Order: sequence, then C-alpha cells, then structure tokens
Amino acid sequence: MSQSIEDHEIGGSGESDRLIEPGPGYRAGLRALPRSLDFSTIGAGVVAAVFGCTGPALIVVNGANDAGLTTAQTVSWVSTVYLVGGFISLIMALYYKQPIVGAWSIPAAALVVSSLADHSLPEMVGAYFTASVLVLLLGLSGFVRTLVRWLPMPILMAMIGGVLFKYALNIIGAAETRPLLVGAAVVGFLLLSRFVKAVPGVIGALVFGIVAAVLTDSFASAQVGAELALPTWVGVEFDPLTMLGVGIPLALVIQAENIQSMGVLIAEKYSPPVNNITVVSGAASLLVSGFGGHNASIAGPMTAICGSDQAGSDHDRRYAAAVVNGIIFVTFGLFASIAVGLVSALPSELISTVAGLAMFGVLIIAFRGAFSQGRYKLGALVALVVAMGDVTIFGISSPFWALLAGVGVSLILEFGDFKTRSHN
Repeated sequence: MSQSIEDHEIGGSGESDRLIEPGPGYRAGLRALPRSLDFSTIGAGVVAAVFGCTGPALIVVNGANDAGLTTAQTVSWVSTVYLVGGFISLIMALYYKQPIVGAWSIPAAALVVSSLADHSLPEMVGAYFTASVLVLLLGLSGFVRTLVRWLPMPILMAMIGGVLFKYALNIIGAAETRPLLVGAAVVGFLLLSRFVKAVPGVIGALVFGIVAAVLTDSFASAQVGAELALPTWVGVEFDPLTMLGVGIPLALVIQAENIQSMGVLIAEKYSPPVNNITVVSGAASLLVSGFGGHNASIAGPMTAICGSDQAGSDHDRRYAAAVVNGIIFVTFGLFASIAVGLVSALPSELISTVAGLAMFGVLIIAFRGAFSQGRYKLGALVALVVAMGDVTIFGISSPFWALLAGVGVSLILEFGDFKTRSHN
C-alpha cells in the first residue's frame, strides 16, 4: 500500500502538488447527492458507521474506565471524536466527491489509552495539541511526501503493531475469567466473518456476546441518560516529556493512518487530496483537543468500505456512502451519553474481547506493512519488540523509543535499504 502512495502521490505532479488541492466543490457535491443515494451507497455508509460505532467505541470506553476517568470526561471524549469525525466526512466527501471518511484513529486511541496510566488527562490534551500542530504544519508545508520518503513505513507500522498487540492478548485473559461469554463472542465473530462478509465480524461478536451476557445475567448496573452529550472543556497542561513521548508518536501515527487511507483511495482509482487531508486532520484535531478528544484522521477501514464495490458500481456516486457515514457519526456523537451508559453496563470481559477482535484487521495491516516489503526487517522487529515491551524511560513512553530504536538499528545494520529507496 505504501508503495502505491509513493509511486502515485508522493512523487506526483500537477494538481496533486498544489498546497490545497482543488475539488468539484460543495455545490457539485450537494447537487449530485440525491441521485447518488441508493441502496448500495446507503448500505455501505451504514455498515461503515456500525463498524466505527461499536468495537472502536469500546476501545475508548474501556481505556477511559481503566484510566479512572469520570463519566463526564468519558462522554466528552466519545462525543468529541465522533462529532469531529462525522464533520470531516461531510466536509471532505461533499467537496471532493470522494469517499473520504473522517474518524478518530484506532491505533492513536490505543497509544493514548496506554499512555493515560502515566500521564494526567490535561497532560494528554497537551500531547493532542502538540500532535495536531505538527500534523497541521506538515500539511501546510506540503512536506507530507518528503516525510513519507524519510521515515521507513515498515518501522512505523511495526510500532503500531506492537502498541496494539496487547489488546488482542486481552482476549486470552478474558477467556480465562468468563470462557462462555468470550467463546460466544468469538463464535459470533467467526460466523459473521465467514458467512456475512458484507458486515464486519465484530458486529457478530458484539451481538453473540450480548446474548450470552443476558443468558448468564452478566450485565452490570449503569445509568443511561437520554440528553444530548455536548463536549465539555477538559483543560490543557503542556508537560515537555508528555509532548515529546506521546505527542510526536501520536502525530506520526495519525499521519500513518492518513497515508493508509490515501492508499485505499488510490487502489480504488481515486486521486486523494494528500495535503488537504493532512491539513483538515490537523486543524480539526486542534480545534477539539481541549475537550478531551484525541486526534482525528481519515479512517482506512471505513474509507475502504465506502469506496469499494459494496458502495455500488458507479465510481462517482460512492462519496454518498461517506456522507451517510458522517451523518450517523454526528448523531452518535450527540447522543454519546446513551452510548457510554449502555457500553458501561456490558461485562468488562466482553468489552475486552470485542475491542481485541476489532484490532485484528488493524494488526494484520500493521504486520503486513512491517514485514512484507523485505526492507528494514531488523529495524521493524526492534520497533515491534520495544513497543510490545511497553517501556517508559525518562517519563517518555514506548512508542517514541520504538521508533527511535527501530530507525537507529536500520541506520546501522540496514543502511543499504535507505540507499536502495533513495534510488527508486
């Protein structure tokens, strides 16, 4: 995937080289929207939104609970990330008439959750702010292509895989505690993945898991509010170690997610606005960082759903699926208090299992990106091991050290891979 981006976008010319790429415009997008909304585009948009509003939401809620955040802070976090993701979808899809789906990044959420144990929420907001500024400046400078060429993507993807892997391992711990509940969720995941490929397997895991929880009386008591959930101001604290140890890796993870999504669009024969995707991602995240929502990106899996054949054979109409997805995301964000209340009533083992299963697709992408290219193999392996080790040195968390160690090892032992790439 990254090779496609380098070949088709990073070294491109013409309109793709302009700082803010032009598009058909909102008037054209709105005018064509009614005839673009059909069973295929609406169905793909709903499927993508259901995927984004289930397993990924559980990751945030589970992480917030583990970090001891209050219900108000958790609701604000969930509300903010879905509102900003939905608005990015509406803004980008309608302007460019492409199935560009905005969302919060699952790998970034995992990085944030793992860092909350060592940093306060205001300090983490400072890291969000740092990452947003870095991504925004990256887009405004037009430096995206240069960054992609300089930073070995296998090492970055290995770091992501290392950070995420423990969430998949949580399934084993949950199975030891409640084997029937976890077993039902896994069976639902397998059945849906095997026989109903149009619907993400994580939906089957959630449905089967809930049924098993009902049958075994495993639900906890929780208060569910029906009021609108508006983001609340969390505050910000600029701690240098948090800004360095979390903010910089977070910016790199967000840009990696954007790059992955660009590759998805290129594979579907679109010409994504590389710089503007980066600018919008950074600017939107900067505006909402103080409300506790971590950084936004363009979502690879959901963009893939909305841009694929599931959204219809008419290539020019698939952007409507992203619009549908955006509307559902905004609605979900407005009623986040209900979502958080319902999720809080689920058994923790079910949440861990569904969240872990939701990571599988991202892990496959990460490991494939890390080790399938045949370059930077040692650097990627070192980055993976350091990230999995979850080490914190001088108050700086493992993602930063994973990138530093991986690139350092490759510079010493795999320098030929850098030279080979520079001549491609």
